[in-house]
Amino acid sequence: YCTESLARVDVLCLDKTGTITEGTMQVDELHPLTGYTEEDMTAPLKALVQVLTDDNPTYNAVKAYFPGGSDWKAAATVPFSSARKWSGAYFGERGTYVMGAGEFILGERFGALREHTEEYAARGERVLLLAHSAKPFLENKVLPDDIEPVGFILISDKIRTEAPQTLRYFAEQGVTLKVISGDNPVNVSEVARQAGIEGAEKYVDAAILRSDEDIARAVREYTVFGRVTPNQKRKLVRALHRQGHTVAMTGDGVNDAPALKQADIGVAMGITGTEVAKDAAGMVLADDNFATIVKAVKNGRNVYANIKRAIQFLLSGNTAGILTVLYASLMGLPVPFAAVHLLFINLLTDSLPAIALGLEPHTDEVMSEKPRPRNEGILTKPFLFSVGIEGLVIAAATVTAFYLGLNAGGAAAGQTMAFSTLCLSRLFHGFSCKSQHPVLLTRHFWNNRALLGAFAIGALLLGLVLLVPALEPLFAVAPLSAGMVGAIVGLAFGSMVVIQLLKLLRR
Repeated sequence: YCTESLARVDVLCLDKTGTITEGTMQVDELHPLTGYTEEDMTAPLKALVQVLTDDNPTYNAVKAYFPGGSDWKAAATVPFSSARKWSGAYFGERGTYVMGAGEFILGERFGALREHTEEYAARGERVLLLAHSAKPFLENKVLPDDIEPVGFILISDKIRTEAPQTLRYFAEQGVTLKVISGDNPVNVSEVARQAGIEGAEKYVDAAILRSDEDIARAVREYTVFGRVTPNQKRKLVRALHRQGHTVAMTGDGVNDAPALKQADIGVAMGITGTEVAKDAAGMVLADDNFATIVKAVKNGRNVYANIKRAIQFLLSGNTAGILTVLYASLMGLPVPFAAVHLLFINLLTDSLPAIALGLEPHTDEVMSEKPRPRNEGILTKPFLFSVGIEGLVIAAATVTAFYLGLNAGGAAAGQTMAFSTLCLSRLFHGFSCKSQHPVLLTRHFWNNRALLGAFAIGALLLGLVLLVPALEPLFAVAPLSAGMVGAIVGLAFGSMVVIQLLKLLRR
């Protein structure tokens, strides 16, 4: 399922932290507001990181910035949640201190500070607000009305070294990129721009997306989504599904789990990812290397291409047999194949090349193709057209051999030549199924040892059937002259040459 989904992915939804960035955040500076100093921020922040049990990259960055202990005692604590977007503690007579997203802490009063935070966010900084109230938390962990801002904590997170190249590669392959994050949309947009994502300036604050219709409209218009809730992430992925896209979603946190589950294939980080995220995902990057996704998509497309090659080989070869029998029937000719002939073809000269095509070496060629539509199956019109044309060419060679045998030695010789030509033509046809482009006279013709081995085994078995007298009655074949054998080889090889020329013309 993962392989098939990876071959189809045409929209990649990216979480910012831990995917585009390294997820190893660090505090760059403290920016106290008017009336406060850095010392006014340092003591409460030291106390907060000591009493809180939050476990996320932002909290850990603040904790690393303030080593050492604090003698402040907490009377009550409120851990971080993706819905609340802040955490804090009540320290008795010292009051309540909280840190988190300013707009969620101050509500409508945040407007006066928005200009400052937008300025920092536009530099790619993540901005946390430290706020204080003399009062304790209210019921249901609600903040006191008189909560006042103390200062900003500016945090940076480095862009992954491989991210720009990886994202550019996806864009070149026709995969649309969407960045979905719970952070400030201005900050997310700047990080996306630094990572080289086209359209990063098209961002939206998910707080204004009130309905499913708003979300459906937004996924068509915007590239970057900020302040997205876990439920909105899931709805964004679902909206893309409804618009006919096949979606991959990356993430590492608990809040990413719903979207990872909703996506056609969720991709979680194996090292920094939470267990919840990894359980919800369909694929886990053991090395946390974002570039590994490219390898996974390439692998998925190659596996799918190999399956398609095997199906094309089987269908076109069987089409040739059907057309030959149908022609003989319509023209009133003897039956071109005995039952044992068809059994020989199906068990030996069909199965071995089909298996070998499934082992075709992977190439970069598949990454130059546009992702397949979500509702597109294997049996598309172009695919069926190719199957029909190739089957017709092999059938023409087989019927020609049948006529040559009938004229030279009667029905038995005709059957033998038809069977032998169809069998050998299908062995040669395995090489034509290696690519949609001509491979004859190229190194690509010889790069699949399994297919070369399948051809050699099939040709050897056919040669034994035709040339060992003791096997003639067992396989219902008639003795053939050297000229007849030469005609079989020429017609079989000629069918491959014709198919290769048709591929060249189509290209």
